Amino acid sequence: MKKQAHAPAASAAHARTSRRRFAKTIAAAIVSAPLVSNTLSAQTPPATKQAPAPPNPQPTPPQATPPSPVAEAYAEVARLRFGDKLTPAELARLKRDIEGNVRTAERLRAFALKNADEPDFIFIA
Repeated sequence: MKKQAHAPAASAAHARTSRRRFAKTIAAAIVSAPLVSNTLSAQTPPATKQAPAPPNPQPTPPQATPPSPVAEAYAEVARLRFGDKLTPAELARLKRDIEGNVRTAERLRAFALKNADEPDFIFIA
């Protein structure tokens, strides 16, 4: 009868991995790594406890500031041009809107730009 000489060699050969099996193992590890890290991070409690947010302060009522002369002039132009089509409530709302636009324009004008400042967007045609 034959001796089992091939058995130790077969187990040694089986213990060694082929290049194909190694590549499959590496590919499986790469694919499953994000899943494992997401699972582990979802299971761990946060390291520090965040302080509760402070209560929201109540907004102060806007001060009754007189409208600027520019806003008054724009509102008067709108009244002369469209006054017969607008109600007094709509005229008052229009005056407030114009005042807000004039204040915004003044804030934008006050912001100094350098010659090298570029727009915030990229134009692609």
